Amino acid sequence: MKRRNFITLSALGGLGLSLATHHLLAQDPVDGCTAKVRKSIQEPLLRFVAVADTGMGDKGQYAVANAMTCYHQSHPFDLVLLGGDNIYYNGEIEKINSVFEEPYQALLQQNVKFQAVLGNHDIRTNNGEDELRYAAFNMTGRYYTFSRDRVQFFALDTNDNAPWDEQLKWLEENLAASKATWKIVYGHHPLYSSGVHGGSDELIKLLSPLFSRYGVQVYICGHDHHYERTNPIKGTTYLICGGGAGTRIVGSSAYTAYSASILSFASFEVYPNRLEIRGIDNKGDLFDEKTIMVAAESRSERLGG
Repeated sequence: MKRRNFITLSALGGLGLSLATHHLLAQDPVDGCTAKVRKSIQEPLLRFVAVADTGMGDKGQYAVANAMTCYHQSHPFDLVLLGGDNIYYNGEIEKINSVFEEPYQALLQQNVKFQAVLGNHDIRTNNGEDELRYAAFNMTGRYYTFSRDRVQFFALDTNDNAPWDEQLKWLEENLAASKATWKIVYGHHPLYSSGVHGGSDELIKLLSPLFSRYGVQVYICGHDHHYERTNPIKGTTYLICGGGAGTRIVGSSAYTAYSASILSFASFEVYPNRLEIRGIDNKGDLFDEKTIMVAAESRSERLGG
């Protein structure tokens, strides 16, 4: 593992909460929720959120779920990327009401769609097959792809027992064929992490060449129970949003732009020329923000150049 300085909260210099003119601060309470995150004057083409390591059914999960619900009222979204370890501790589907249906009831009632991947805890029972068959997780396989507007999402099984040979072949074929402006890959395990589990040299070897070759702008994961955003590494920003129910200590590495041991989720807003990433804590406060611009070649393709 790379050298890290373990502290509970780090990289404060990367906060960068820009007060750009296209943002307004929303102050008004909405049905008991205070919208603390500034809103964009321009409506995004797509807004979605991501969260991982959620499936505890405890007060931490409910705090983040409530913050997501409040955020939805002021910043509507209809998609959640669920980044694995959806049911602690052993993927027991009989717990689905307490660890998923109840915490996210308000979002589910408003037809917010959850797109899940399998974490290491999920495969402890029946190798995750029960979760694969659970309709509200919307998994069409252990790995799968779907598109929204100008974004194509690629959901991976990053567990050790995943069908890696066929999955990598599928991933390369689908990335190569994609015409999407934005390519976002998500799975459970991190490639780069300053947390307790740390990153994975094996995943870096398997996945990062494909990300670089085919222009993947963002990889989202959990496994480590913290929030961490890297600086772009060969064009890809790596985001850990594993504070969906609990937290563990996190440090900072040379590649870290921002890291925090904080209950949280991530929000994404997609515009014709940019992608905005926001870290939102369990009180609904914005604590991190990053804008990724469309690469020159993608802009040329989008304009038919």
